[in-house]
Amino acid sequence: MRIPILKLKNYLLISVQVDLDDQTALQFQEDLLNKIHHEGSAGVVIDLTSVEMIDSFIAKVLGDVVEMSNLMGAKVVLTGIQPGVAITLIDMGIMLEEVPTALDLEQGLEKLQQELEA
Repeated sequence: MRIPILKLKNYLLISVQVDLDDQTALQFQEDLLNKIHHEGSAGVVIDLTSVEMIDSFIAKVLGDVVEMSNLMGAKVVLTGIQPGVAITLIDMGIMLEEVPTALDLEQGLEKLQQELEA
């Protein structure tokens, strides 16, 4: 199953609405990086509101997606992080200290605009 990636101006918007398994997470990583490259996107908002839990592999892939996107010049904002996801990320040592977060997609877009204007 593929996760839809929407384009809005110079941004990419992703709302993860499925349970992430290893294959879906890796496919998402590849799709997102290709879309950033193809569109020349300056920013990405990844909404995780529907994701209640992740395992260690998914946590690593999520951290990698953020780092790889930044390397490609796209600022990432994470939104809707649930407690279980936050706990797993920290337990895995995946420090996303420089990654802006927001409560929902709308606030995430606002934060992304602020980050890119700064």
